[in-house]
Amino acid sequence: MNITDVKIRKLFEEGPMKAIASVTFDDQLAVHDIKVIYARDKYFIVMPSRKNADGSFRDIVHPINGAFRAELETAVLRAYDAALALAQTEAAQASAEEASAAEETPASE
Repeated sequence: MNITDVKIRKLFEEGPMKAIASVTFDDQLAVHDIKVIYARDKYFIVMPSRKNADGSFRDIVHPINGAFRAELETAVLRAYDAALALAQTEAAQASAEEASAAEETPASE
């Protein structure tokens, strides 16, 4: 099974959850709500899960072996890094445009 697409759906600045991703496999199967978490000084992914009656959580979908989990985690974290860099670039451009617009606006007399 090949990872054919990774989309970062939402980025978060506050808290340990940094992003929510969707991953497509073989252009035929999509898995949504994979979370990017930053804790204990490292990034990792958490698979979609549901809460059981006893308060514990159970994964809805998950990799069967460590090698594929590592491949999936690498793909999602790469997409996260790219999305974060793009968001930072866009924020810097917007800030520069606002500063430029403020300089061009004549001061009220």
